[in-house]
Amino acid sequence: MGVLRLRESRLLFFAQAISWLGDRMVGIALAFAVLSLGGSPAEVGLVLAFRLVPLVATLLVGGVVADRVSRRAVMVIADLVRVATQGAIAALLIAGAAEIWMLAVLSGLTGAATGFFNPASTGILPAIVPPERLQEANGVRATVLSGGEIAGPVLAGVLIATVGPGWALALDACTFAASAAFLARLRLPDRAVREAGSFMSDLREGWSVFRSLTWVWTFVLAAGIGNMLWGAWSALGPVVADRDLGGAAVWGTVLGALGIGALLGSVAAVRVRPRRPLVLAAATYALFVVPLLLLAARAPVPVLALGAMFGGVGMMLGNSVWESTLMRKVPDESLSRVSAYDWFGSLAFQPLGLVIWGPVAALIGLYPALWVAGGLLLVTNAVLLSVPAIRQLRA
Repeated sequence: MGVLRLRESRLLFFAQAISWLGDRMVGIALAFAVLSLGGSPAEVGLVLAFRLVPLVATLLVGGVVADRVSRRAVMVIADLVRVATQGAIAALLIAGAAEIWMLAVLSGLTGAATGFFNPASTGILPAIVPPERLQEANGVRATVLSGGEIAGPVLAGVLIATVGPGWALALDACTFAASAAFLARLRLPDRAVREAGSFMSDLREGWSVFRSLTWVWTFVLAAGIGNMLWGAWSALGPVVADRDLGGAAVWGTVLGALGIGALLGSVAAVRVRPRRPLVLAAATYALFVVPLLLLAARAPVPVLALGAMFGGVGMMLGNSVWESTLMRKVPDESLSRVSAYDWFGSLAFQPLGLVIWGPVAALIGLYPALWVAGGLLLVTNAVLLSVPAIRQLRA
């Protein structure tokens, strides 16, 4: 883990680790906040979707901005906005004044800020780490983030069960403040100044690069469909936990097991050097099917937690390999914009996934809906692995 000897790497990883801790608390905290206010499974999905729709809508703008101005400044400002919005949600819940529509609106503002943050964060790592060490850096970063992946859901479950979801969201607001403080201390090398065209011309240029790379857009399309299908886990999982598994603390434990898997996957990512990186990434993403099908099969909690751990391995190892490949193969002057299209495509269907699975479950049943999602996710991964551009791309 030699990249941790670099001051800027440490600051970036610390910032993202503490922010990720809070972020991993949000999904479970929001879901149980809605349920505590008398919300239905469909309303749980709607609130989670309200967080994602503005995120998706601002990603492309965020990518253009991050390729034009200081990426560090974009990230710090986005963090400060999220301090305010998550803090407001927490205050409303703790005061007993929250309504479901308020959670949705404020979550939307958080999502919009994240839409600026994400493309900037993708573009900043290659500026502080040599190209030949990007895979190692992404693996170390993934390892650091895995701590939050493990602790976040468990901590959220404990806080929800003891003092309520508002306090989990208050802690999330504090993590964004800490992230902003770390990021503000970053010292980045000067970037080559490029002549900025109009916003639309920059956007079109990024799209041109994105669509010219078949391996990029096919992978992103599959990820988008996969995220839509994974919405069944996010929207219906808390409902299953509330009704049949024992509540928020149990669900937090299951998500914590997913985080342990993510830690294992990130440790592997530090050392792995695949000759065909996208074959490995696509294959590991297929592990997401395991926890979804176990949830559908009403597996005992220990078995479900073990399946979630396998899903976590696939998530973090696949993400690390994918991000490293993108950073190595895409020119720096276009990286944030191409990354924005990556984020946009990957997340575009996710709000739909969060919204549709509640009605689908109402129509065909909670567990049949989970079976459908798991089966379609398996098919999506198989189709991705059949694409020649995915199989043939070399490191």
